[in-house]
Amino acid sequence: MKKIPSYEIIGSREKALAIVDMPDEFQDKERQIAEEILKRHKNVRSVLKKVSARKGIFRTREYEFLLGDKNTEVIHIEHGCRLKLDPQKVYFSPREGTERLRIANQIKPNETIMLMFSGIGSYAIMISKKQPKVKKIISVEINPVAFEYMKENIRMNRLGDKILPVLGNVKEKCKGWHGKCDRVIMPLPREAFKFLDVACDCLKSKGGIIHLYLIEREENLQKKVKDLVDELKKKTKKSIDCKTKKVSPYAPRVNKYCIDIELF
Repeated sequence: MKKIPSYEIIGSREKALAIVDMPDEFQDKERQIAEEILKRHKNVRSVLKKVSARKGIFRTREYEFLLGDKNTEVIHIEHGCRLKLDPQKVYFSPREGTERLRIANQIKPNETIMLMFSGIGSYAIMISKKQPKVKKIISVEINPVAFEYMKENIRMNRLGDKILPVLGNVKEKCKGWHGKCDRVIMPLPREAFKFLDVACDCLKSKGGIIHLYLIEREENLQKKVKDLVDELKKKTKKSIDCKTKKVSPYAPRVNKYCIDIELF
């Protein structure tokens, strides 16, 4: 086949799987498309088709199995990090590896970091690998399956002394870390802004940095950021420096952004 729909690959050279975005015009050619992907990529063992958007507090989506090995657990290799996961059970985006590296490269020695909505631990592991002098990362996740993968990934990357995995709701589990963190990372673009008060409470009295992710229309972004900054100034009584980074496209004129917010 000369033309096939877009797809992403999760895994390694030894074993990977492909996830296909299947437009309606290709519905009658699904098997041929899956066969072509397996032919092009010798490491790909399974092909899945997206059949729903991400939904629920676990941020998972529904897939249809098209072809190959029905065991869809893989080890994804990303900038020297090894991440075990099954995309049918947990949230993971391989396209955001560059963003995870961008954040990791900002971490300074001896930082204590609150990582909310941490999934399988991809941010925590990247940070610990790239900044081995980080003091502690408190990595909170509500999905028990993702939490078990996180613990396995911490062991597999030999980072048990740096990352504290925590299972549960962010609002409850962050209470023990009020005033103890230098940085808070919030990779939950649809809902993160609802937890800004929790993030501020985690920061030390001198201030710190919040990485807030959101999905927004291009024309609305400036006002959205201004409203967030005004809210933070009112709550914290601190000065704020703010930078916006486009992470990835989401829909026409809609993008995923990271707002890097420094409070001082």
